[in-house]
Amino acid sequence: MEKIVIVGAGLSGLYLANLLQEAGKEVVVLEAADRLGGRIHTIQGVEATPMELGATWFSDMHPRLLALLGKLNLDKFPQFSAGISLFQTKSFEPPQKFYIPESEAPSYRIAGGTGALITKLASQLPAKVIRLKQRVQEIQETEKGLEIVTGTGDHYSADKVILCIPPQLAGVSIQFSPALPEPPAAVLPSVQTWMAGAIKFTIEYAAPFWREAGYSGMLYSHAGIVMEMYDHTNFEATKFGFTGFLNGGAANYSAVVRKELVLQQLVLLLGEKAGDALSYQDKIWMDDLLVSGNPIAQRPHQNNGHPLLQAGYMKDRLFFCNTETATAFGGYMEGAVRAVEALFSTVFRH
Repeated sequence: MEKIVIVGAGLSGLYLANLLQEAGKEVVVLEAADRLGGRIHTIQGVEATPMELGATWFSDMHPRLLALLGKLNLDKFPQFSAGISLFQTKSFEPPQKFYIPESEAPSYRIAGGTGALITKLASQLPAKVIRLKQRVQEIQETEKGLEIVTGTGDHYSADKVILCIPPQLAGVSIQFSPALPEPPAAVLPSVQTWMAGAIKFTIEYAAPFWREAGYSGMLYSHAGIVMEMYDHTNFEATKFGFTGFLNGGAANYSAVVRKELVLQQLVLLLGEKAGDALSYQDKIWMDDLLVSGNPIAQRPHQNNGHPLLQAGYMKDRLFFCNTETATAFGGYMEGAVRAVEALFSTVFRH
């Protein structure tokens, strides 16, 4: 039986593991973190509100993701946008108020949180398949296949290795023996990792006071720490909150100060009830599980879907497969699904 080691337990890694298991392959998934999901990171608020610190939205332009949700019997629902939205141009002026008409192409969220997608995919794999806290450091070519060495000193043998982590991270943090050819080795560090540097926040409330006052919960700002914000009420409309993005400079503040500044801005714009938050969490997407070394600032989606990311290496035993390798919708959940299906159909479907 062909043995496949997948590096990374995000959407691409877990979806690929499911397809390979269905195809009768022996699969092991190695994940450096102590959790599943990669850039999908749903946490629970104090009232069990599913709050998104990572990937959240998708649309009808993402048919492969929609098909996967259907296959897994996961429901979607449209992002709430009814009511008055706010655009804050200057801190010393009242915000501009505007309405966004109902869209014929709405953004969607997954019922129960985006993490439901990860939970469902993982639940279909035997428990022994996924190994957490296994950071891959070396991949060595042997006479029989590939040898993987992790930071804990564990060794895994494989007929094929699929790297379902950002190419920049793989190129900088994994030692290949023999070294990869110069063209891909030069491209990998320059592949932009989607969400790298983003700061996402969630804030939870006992009641949707903004909806009751006629507001959509949608905010755009050039003046405060909150740069974008959206209503984050759950599918059942029983749990309430916001999610959104902080401006890049917020990374220089402590988490305590970031929370204070967020609450100040929301009280200014939405009234005193905005200060009565049940919980606040944020995440700076710049840890060594997403990017490595000192990545150069790159344009969005730079080298995503690059032809060199579609090729096999180490005698066609090593492949790259994640959202940045997708030839369309790179960086998005749709891209992750497409990358997996493309690799599976070309490498494993005989």
